[in-house]
Parts: sequence; structure tokens; C-alpha cells
Amino acid sequence: MTGEATAAPTAQRARWSLLLGVAAAVLAADQLTKWWAVETLDTRTIDVVWTLRFHLTINYGSAFSLARGRGAVISLLALLVVALLLRSGRYATRPGMAVAIGLVFGGALGNLIDRAFRAGEGLLGGGVVDFIDLQWWPVFNIADAAIVVGALLLFGTQWRYGDEERGP
Repeated sequence: MTGEATAAPTAQRARWSLLLGVAAAVLAADQLTKWWAVETLDTRTIDVVWTLRFHLTINYGSAFSLARGRGAVISLLALLVVALLLRSGRYATRPGMAVAIGLVFGGALGNLIDRAFRAGEGLLGGGVVDFIDLQWWPVFNIADAAIVVGALLLFGTQWRYGDEERGP
């Protein structure tokens, strides 16, 4: 076996390790901070600095509290996105792409877990815990931040490297 042939599977394993490691870190941070928010912010708001405060809200809609009452539809779309991300992970040839996909994947899973297990109506109709409040931007959580940063990183990586990132 040539060196190039053995390097490809090793690089592929490393890419998947990076992608899944980032996703696991985002998921853990998201769920731990949401647990903290539910336990701590139920009866109070914490002013941190300038306009940043921690203020508990439960979001039954989509990002920015849009599409209220459509949690199940949003969850099904999120499941589709997660499946597409996992499929596209096979073609991530650069570490930046693997990190970006891991951020979006971990964030999507974090919010899906909320929709599946928090009080709500019907299948995947639960609310998402949001608690980071800038007071001039909609309230969000770690998963939301990871999704936005990951999407920007995906866009930037694709813009910079273009067709190099695409698989066959």
C-alpha cells in the first residue's frame, strides 16, 4: 500500500474525530448552560456587563422567536439539516470545514434535544431554553451561537477554497 493510500483513511478518521469532537463539546456546553439557566434564572435575571444579562426564556418557535407554534415542523427541518451535515462531513477536506460542520451539528442537536424533552405539545414540540440576552438582540443560547458561527465559517471556507472543498 502506498503512503498516499494509507494517508487518506487516516486523514478521514482525523476529520471525523475533529467534527464529532467539536459537536460533542458544543452539545455538552449547550446542555450544561441550559441546565444552569433553568436552575438559576427561573426567578431572577443576572446583569453581567453593559447590556449583557442572563434572562431565562423558553422559545417554542424558530430562531428569534419567529414561527411560534411550529416547533414540530422546525424540528423536522432541523433533523433534515443534521442528516445533510453528516453526509457533507464526508467531503470536508480541511480542518476548518470539519470544525464548521461540527459547530452547526452540535448546535442543531442541542436545540433538538430541548424540543424533544422540554414541556410542549406533541412530537418535538417542546421549547428551547434561551438565556443570553443582549437586550438589543433576540435572546439566544450556546447552540444558537454555535450554529451562527459554524454557518459563517462554512460560508467563509467555501468562499475561500471554493471547489477544492467539494467531493466527487
